[in-house]
Amino acid sequence: MYKSLPVWLTGLSLLAVTAQPALAQEKKELTFDQIFTRPVSITENLPVVRGWADKEHYIESRAGQMLSVDAKTGKTAPYVQPPATGNTVSIKNNDIYIQRPNGGEEIRLTSNDDIEKNPTLSPDEKYVAFTRKNNLFAIEVATKKEIQYTTDGSDVIYNGWASWVYYEEILGRASRYRAFWWSPDSRRLAFMRFDDSKVPVFPIYSEVGQHGFLENTRYPKAGDTNPEVKLAIVPVTGGNITWADFNSKDDQYFGTPFWSPDGSALWAQWMPREQNDLIVYAINTENGSKKIVYEEKQKTWVDWFTDIYFLANNKGFIVKSDKSGWDHLYLHNMDGSFKKQLTNGNWRVKDVLQVDEKKQTVYFTARKEATTRFDLYKVGINGGEPQRLTFGEFSHDVRLSPDGGDYFITTYSNLTTPPKMTLLNDKGKVVRELGNAHGAAYDTYKLAKTELKTYKTRDGLELPLTIMWPLNMEPGKKYPVLISIYGGPDAGTVYDTWKAGLAAQWYAKEGLIQVAIDNRAAGHLGKVGMNYIHRQLGKYETEDYMDATKWLISQPGVDASKVCITGGSYGGYMTCMALTYGAEVFTHGMANFSVTDWALYDSHYTERFMDTPADNPEGYKITNVMTHAAKYKGLLRIVHGTMDDNVHLQNTIQLVNKLEDLGKHFEMMVYPGERHGWGGAKGTHSRNESYRFVYENLLGKPLPALFKGTN
Repeated sequence: MYKSLPVWLTGLSLLAVTAQPALAQEKKELTFDQIFTRPVSITENLPVVRGWADKEHYIESRAGQMLSVDAKTGKTAPYVQPPATGNTVSIKNNDIYIQRPNGGEEIRLTSNDDIEKNPTLSPDEKYVAFTRKNNLFAIEVATKKEIQYTTDGSDVIYNGWASWVYYEEILGRASRYRAFWWSPDSRRLAFMRFDDSKVPVFPIYSEVGQHGFLENTRYPKAGDTNPEVKLAIVPVTGGNITWADFNSKDDQYFGTPFWSPDGSALWAQWMPREQNDLIVYAINTENGSKKIVYEEKQKTWVDWFTDIYFLANNKGFIVKSDKSGWDHLYLHNMDGSFKKQLTNGNWRVKDVLQVDEKKQTVYFTARKEATTRFDLYKVGINGGEPQRLTFGEFSHDVRLSPDGGDYFITTYSNLTTPPKMTLLNDKGKVVRELGNAHGAAYDTYKLAKTELKTYKTRDGLELPLTIMWPLNMEPGKKYPVLISIYGGPDAGTVYDTWKAGLAAQWYAKEGLIQVAIDNRAAGHLGKVGMNYIHRQLGKYETEDYMDATKWLISQPGVDASKVCITGGSYGGYMTCMALTYGAEVFTHGMANFSVTDWALYDSHYTERFMDTPADNPEGYKITNVMTHAAKYKGLLRIVHGTMDDNVHLQNTIQLVNKLEDLGKHFEMMVYPGERHGWGGAKGTHSRNESYRFVYENLLGKPLPALFKGTN
């Protein structure tokens, strides 16, 4: 499931810029050309920092030249990149090539008609592992000798290549379907074997050609049979495969595994289908036996670990868990025994940036001062109170110097302050300011005002929203509303940070109130807030949007007869729910590639929150858009790509069928051959059709001809 609004919707999202105090007559308004045709820069560019050369020098690009900057003194010198020591691999014409460093020799490693996928160098760079015809191979670089580890790959058996639901929901899109992992000592490969033979096939129709064709995907919907998965370890030189001691017939999931630092064990993440019990097993590489090193149970669901932070010399490991209701850091001994909780309280750790064992310090980012902002903190491995290293009422994006360095660079802002870049030491003391985006040009423009507000839900929770008011509001006049949302679990969009886009300024000039709202499950209330939605995904979130919007339309200048909500994917589902379940509040909606019934979405994502349809029939009923379709009375624009392999067009067709049977009027647009979002000519068409909907239904006038020339 996408975790943010699709790219082509950015023209409708809350892209805010905010005016500094000055007399209005001294400022000029942005023109259409300055916003859409030849976008003008209203802020100054910040330094382009490429990273850290070492713990005392960062790398900056100036006028095409790479400079090494001394963090302590600010003195610069030409940056000479150290000679590359590593090889790289790539696919060319379906074969694998290895490139020697620094423009060295390029060597072709394979030569056949079959397609190799995901070539991956071993840590010692002596081997390249890859998949071919759903079997796992490696090739020895020095001799070009191939080693074939598996032989049973087929249309339904995949070795080292992920089944669709694992790629989308567990291993992640960044994996590019790769499901094998080198040990740190290069002696072994771990891989997953998937058996999709019992996973239902979903047909996706293409209209191309005279007869069209079907694209068949093994896609388990909620309650369907999942792929059978086995976890294996094999010596790099080949030979017997060691299968981890699990029963592949069990209804279970495996998360991304982690090798122990010395390569002596593979740490495997495992859950039952209910996803409420996460166990990390240490797998013996010789015989496949397993030993529990971590277990976490929750009444709702448990999320996979995206990282485990191992301490040197087997001194332990640190994990981030939300088992208390809030994300915090926990230190364990290597045998799994609990040692210490490093952070606690009603706030959330976001990311661990560095574990500095020499300083006995963990550096991490967190939403502690405010749920809408991020700061950098440090805490001792031995515990103690976390120390905030960043400053002010800003949200900070931090680059920490490596290898126990004493500095970090922060780019910080809030809704009313363009970004600044500053260098600080590890005690939080400012060394010097590196850049400020608020330049002279910024003060010459009259820009719309954006506010960060809070609203209360019907059961008393307090949550944030942002409002961008029209540029030239007139007392006593009512203005239409456009609400842009996503709404998925732990996928908030409301933050107190600078938004650099200009498209929203045009809508502000045209008299549109633009709003972003986060619901209780968006992350501001931690796992405590997310737990509300268990087994009723979409109900509380819709009610929260209704409560926020009821508060909004009680404010002066808001037209309750023109309240539009829009989003894509999960945001499309929320939009459909808003126009049906929430029809008393929302008058218009633009729903893009929407889920309409959770029984139609994939097993792993859906059941994490909903359990199976057999276990939770009432929950699936009350969160089904079609259940509430009779309440629909506004105007909904429904948009979908015909070959969407993530949220199937089936969702939209079933909603359309229901609305037609009820005699309801709506708009619909399909994009032939497109998947889960699109660009190019269809992206331009889709964006302009969205603008047209807003103009005709909210602003009460035709789409200006100016838009027809934009792309």
